[in-house]
Amino acid sequence: VQLQASGGGLVQAGGSLRLSCAASEPIFNSGPGGWFRQAPGKEREFVAAVDNWNGKPYYADSVKGRFTASRDKVKNTLYLQMNSLKPDDTAIYYCAARNGRIVVSALQRAGVYDYWGQGTLVTVSS
Repeated sequence: VQLQASGGGLVQAGGSLRLSCAASEPIFNSGPGGWFRQAPGKEREFVAAVDNWNGKPYYADSVKGRFTASRDKVKNTLYLQMNSLKPDDTAIYYCAARNGRIVVSALQRAGVYDYWGQGTLVTVSS
């Protein structure tokens, strides 16, 4: 399975971006899809995930209320709508997919995902 992330770019604080993650196979039908990010000098951190069973999204506290994760099962694509962006959101954003269900409490763990996209850079200027 290959994941192709896109949609990153340079935006001013308060602006919006929409990230997409296209999968080569219908992997988001069989397991959750996740978004993670890594800022310079920092560890990769969980941003959001979509449970494949009911399509319900889960978020890190730092993005709750500003970001919206969703999936299109027909297009095999995961999305991350990012609004009210802040300079602290600057990072490389990675999408991930897992083959098979997992408990909700594990969605934020990078190690449970089987496939990763190449990352897309989001830069938010102040």
